[in-house]
Order: sequence, then structure tokens, then C-alpha cells
Amino acid sequence: MESKTHYRKVFKSDHLGSADLEDFIEEKKRLVFTIKKVRQEYGVRVAGRKGDHNIAYFNEAIKPMVLNATNSKVIQKFAGSPFVEDWNNIVVELYIDKNIKFGGDIVSGVRVRPTQPSNTKPTLNPSSPNWAKAQERVKEGMSFEDVCNFYSISKQDYDLLCL
Repeated sequence: MESKTHYRKVFKSDHLGSADLEDFIEEKKRLVFTIKKVRQEYGVRVAGRKGDHNIAYFNEAIKPMVLNATNSKVIQKFAGSPFVEDWNNIVVELYIDKNIKFGGDIVSGVRVRPTQPSNTKPTLNPSSPNWAKAQERVKEGMSFEDVCNFYSISKQDYDLLCL
């Protein structure tokens, strides 16, 4: 099957947009990602304008996402906290909403689904809140496979867990 190119791809953007998700959709991949961290960044250029924004960075190989108020409210609900420092390791599913009002126009934009994806496990890495508890369990004999039953973890992070 021939790969298609979204017309917005030619307009360079450092942040995630609907055109970036089109590639995943074309490849029939789920749009499920784990937030690595969210940072408040000041004077960032987004859509040609400088501003202050919350930017979500992901564990997966995908551009960072500017979090608007709508998406921030959804993530806050998942995390149980309004503080962006508590939004690490939150699993979200993204989608393209083609009916967003922006400056008098209807445009497409990236949204976080209001329900967390099912059958996803939290990511375990050194910045995870359960890292120390997992280290104790590994010292008690918990294997890599056992850890994988509860968490999404890389082999590299598991090796760190064993130290």
C-alpha cells in the first residue's frame, strides 16, 4: 500500500499536531503513549507565536505535545492532581478532533481521550513513584517476567532495578 503524506507535514513544527498522528493512523497503530514528564516552558514558539505553555514529553518516539486547557483537565483527572510534576507515567490515548473552533475557523487538533486506555500497565523507570518498592521486590526474587506482569519496563531499566 502506498504511503500518503499529509499536506501539513511540510510546515515544520517542534510540537505534536494532527498531521503527525496521521502517520500512526495510516499504519493502524494505537495512539497510546506514556507521559514521561510535563514541563512549564516560558517564551516557547507555538504556531508562530511565543507564549508560556505546559509541554508533555513522552516515553515513545513522538514529538512533545503542547497541553491546552482541555487536554490538561483530562490528564489532571487521570493523575488525581493538578500539579504537572505529578503527571509523569500517565498513559493517555490521543485522537484527532476535526471540530475545534480556533480564531473563527474549524480546525483539526490533537485531543486526549477522556478515558484512559484499557489494558495498559504503568511504566516503571527510575523516576516512577513505585521504583523503591519494586527494587525491594526484585531483591526478594521477583523476576523480569514477574515485573512485566505489573509494569511496562525496559530491560535496561530492569537491570538498573537489580542494582
